[in-house]
Amino acid sequence: MGTRLETPPVRVKVARRPVHGVLLLDKPLGLSSNDALQKAKWLLRAEKAGHTGTLDPLATGVLPLCFGAATKFSQLHLDADKRYHALARLGFTTTTGDAEGAVLQQRPVAVTLADVERVCALFRGPIRQVPPMYSALKKDGRALYDYARAGIEVERPARDVTIHALVAQLDAQQALLHLDVTCSKGTYIRTLAEDIGEALGCGAHLGALRRVATGDFGLAHSVTLEHLAAMTEDERLACLLPVDALLPGHLVVELGPEDAGRFLSGVRRRGHWVNCERVAVYGTEPRALLGTGHVAGGELIPGRLLSPIEITQTLAAH
Repeated sequence: MGTRLETPPVRVKVARRPVHGVLLLDKPLGLSSNDALQKAKWLLRAEKAGHTGTLDPLATGVLPLCFGAATKFSQLHLDADKRYHALARLGFTTTTGDAEGAVLQQRPVAVTLADVERVCALFRGPIRQVPPMYSALKKDGRALYDYARAGIEVERPARDVTIHALVAQLDAQQALLHLDVTCSKGTYIRTLAEDIGEALGCGAHLGALRRVATGDFGLAHSVTLEHLAAMTEDERLACLLPVDALLPGHLVVELGPEDAGRFLSGVRRRGHWVNCERVAVYGTEPRALLGTGHVAGGELIPGRLLSPIEITQTLAAH
């Protein structure tokens, strides 16, 4: 009797479609930002997707994902301030600065709330940080964590960041520090936890990290991958914010049909506008986002523009 061959499972090809908008994902622990993006892209059957900067695999929380036309403006959100809830474990430093690394040093913890407040005051406002070796920053085309895993220490220039707000609560019994941090782009909370620990004299590493806000986007309107998977397709699409959710604080300029057509062709328009670096441009008939630009010397100068088909598709979706 011959050997029976198992039939391989049939892989169903997902039919992609144009999807435009912003999904606020509550990223789970242990998943990279790109893996989270790919899962959401698959669930939405979207043709094109990108994210507005990465969130560490060991961090959870708000990760704005951009689909379709929204990917053209994703870079604008990289400069947004961030807010985190972090847990710093006192008394231990690790090779990675977080709970994943091996313990480098253990020291006794004799810290009071007064000590914590005195030290935290040193870290509010503009500060300088040396990026951690276990980070995605590049040196000669290689990520720093590649050097770190090979046991190579690379010199990293300090960078200027701003801690807009820092509130700390001490759990002396558990040797834990609960941090609520609002900061500028490029801030490493892992490094902040380590530096606070050093200033307290006992050392520390980052035990947990949750991003609760990025720019105007918060957890209240975020959805988990688990909930997204349980939804119908229409419910998933209903979770998307419009493309111009990425353009808060932009000066709004509206153009009639003739000017709108010329603007979309990359032609500058003249008008009585004040000089402005960040302008969101809309057509009036029908009202639709055309793209971004800036105004200089009474001229509206095109920047990132939607294509006519993207404009038609975004109008049809609403």
